[in-house]
Amino acid sequence: MSRSWSLPFLTSHQGDEKQGKYALIILNQPFSFALLRRLWNASQWRCCADGGANRLHDTLTAHKDIEGSQDLHKNYLPDLIKGDLDSLRDDVRVYYETTGIPVVQDHDQDSTDLMKCVEALTEKERIEGGDQYDIIILGGLSGRLDQTVHTLSYLHKLRKTRHRVFAVSDENAAWLLDEGEHHINIDHDAFGPTCGLLPVGIDYTILSTSGLRWNLTDTKSHFDGMVSTSNHLVPSEPVVTIQTSKPLWWTMELRAKNLES
Repeated sequence: MSRSWSLPFLTSHQGDEKQGKYALIILNQPFSFALLRRLWNASQWRCCADGGANRLHDTLTAHKDIEGSQDLHKNYLPDLIKGDLDSLRDDVRVYYETTGIPVVQDHDQDSTDLMKCVEALTEKERIEGGDQYDIIILGGLSGRLDQTVHTLSYLHKLRKTRHRVFAVSDENAAWLLDEGEHHINIDHDAFGPTCGLLPVGIDYTILSTSGLRWNLTDTKSHFDGMVSTSNHLVPSEPVVTIQTSKPLWWTMELRAKNLES
């Protein structure tokens, strides 16, 4: 069985981002206003994981101060703020509560704030009839190493229950490819040149690829051996094909100029 992948929420222009059903989860890591705007406009449901609300509020404030634009906060109100709330600042909590945004405290110490937000989305999907949203996680690939590893681990587990979960930062877009064949549609104006195939959370995988500068043919990839980092997308190739025997992380460099358009 093969799967096809595209990222219209990062490649579309002129307001055409809404080509899917997306849920945006904002984590407590820095991001640009340009990236926030692109992902926000593409999403139908937006949730802040605890201190992610601080990042949202502060990014909007900073953009207003730099650009001299109108107050953007009212145009970027999340549908939910959820977590154990140990990071959410008092001023940010008061602001969103007074605007009517639900702020939900969950003390469960066996789940992270990201997991709590996914649980809230799952409940929303159940109420709406069960159709899944594709999840866009803003953050999770930088900052504290333990939190990055948690993102990698959690998305590895989520592959069993969720169809599509993407992790996005200003530098990268990444997601887990389950075992099998994958066809990734590449917008070279948005991505590249560097990319990587990362055997995280597995003992090894057997890889075959096409569409890359350095392709692999039935190659064993593992941390004690070959790992294809700093590979390159080929501008003349619109599709990258990857065949993997076990789950594999795929990552692409995100071009900053694309976000500004």
